[in-house]
Amino acid sequence: MAVRIVHTADVHLGARHTDLGERAAAQRERQFAAFVATVDLAIEAQADLFLVAGDLFDSNSQPRRSVERVAEQLARLAGRRIRSVLLPGTHDVYDRASIYRAYDFAELAKIPAGAGLVTVLTPERPEVHFPELDTVVFGRVFATKRAPTSPLAGFSAAAATETWKVGMIHGSLLIPGRTDGDEVVFSTAEVAASGLDYLALGHWHSAQVATAGAVRYAYAGAPEPVAVDQDRSGKALLVTLALMDGKRSVTVEERTVGRTRFLRHEVDAATIGSQPALIAAVSAFADPDVVAEVRIVGIRPDDLDVDLDEVTRALAPSFLSIRVRDRSVTPLPATDELPGPDTILGSLVRDVEARIADAEADAEEDAEADTARAAEAAELRDALAIARHLLVGTEVTL
Repeated sequence: MAVRIVHTADVHLGARHTDLGERAAAQRERQFAAFVATVDLAIEAQADLFLVAGDLFDSNSQPRRSVERVAEQLARLAGRRIRSVLLPGTHDVYDRASIYRAYDFAELAKIPAGAGLVTVLTPERPEVHFPELDTVVFGRVFATKRAPTSPLAGFSAAAATETWKVGMIHGSLLIPGRTDGDEVVFSTAEVAASGLDYLALGHWHSAQVATAGAVRYAYAGAPEPVAVDQDRSGKALLVTLALMDGKRSVTVEERTVGRTRFLRHEVDAATIGSQPALIAAVSAFADPDVVAEVRIVGIRPDDLDVDLDEVTRALAPSFLSIRVRDRSVTPLPATDELPGPDTILGSLVRDVEARIADAEADAEEDAEADTARAAEAAELRDALAIARHLLVGTEVTL
């Protein structure tokens, strides 16, 4: 029998998004929509378990209606006999003010007591057994935001008699010099020694999957980006634990549940013509679900005048977020004086100009090659202009 799991984390419902101004409320709704889409995925996939590996809420201070909306989604899952397991994180930490102490989520979802369809794992209840699935889920969580030890210190699932052993942690994998100071830290060596089949992680907002020893572990990432630079967010993970002919397998599939998309686009300065033309060109791919980074590149004509702040303000209403950067360069002043052939710049100029001449000659002689060779000549001219910018003043002899 296979056990199917939908793994999510870092939903951060109720995040304030002070950097988004008047769009903050809309982004909160996008995050809730991504949570609903993750529930939809679990129902469509006929999952057995729905795991939330921490930070379902952005803080423990939430209006009751927000908690009730979550309970409504848990009730949808319970109606399909999908068991939900919730783990407090570092934002909705299981301290004295914990939202999981203030509310009984099963009761809010109108699920009978003892049904085992909604479980919150805590320091007092660090595991839940599902005999009908032959599965146990361990939750390694603390009553403080900063863990006093690694959540896997001294832990082993080896004694569990169930076929499938699943763990949940909200914290950072140890990367020396980078994550040592995080609130909750554990190592790949501890993961490998845990005896788990699958470890569902939260805290990092980018989806990623890996293996330590025989243990498959993964960060689900945020189902909808919490910040506009999180371009590996927007996912939920569909995990399948299967046993066939005595062989065990753990497969992890990424599924898109968020709406936000990321786009990086380059505009050749030579093709712009004017600031209104640039705005029109970028507006062609406008989308309120897109976070765009636009770079102006190439050789900028002398008469091109672009105010990046004005361009950004004009485009901002058409995107979720947009940043416009100018990486173009101005042409060098015309000069008849060519650097000496024994310098790097002089040698380069002579070589590239010879290639340009060959390309233009081929374009004139061969009609079929005209377009391609003419384009090549134009590209070489741009490359030469950029190279001269980079090497101007370089008088190193060869």
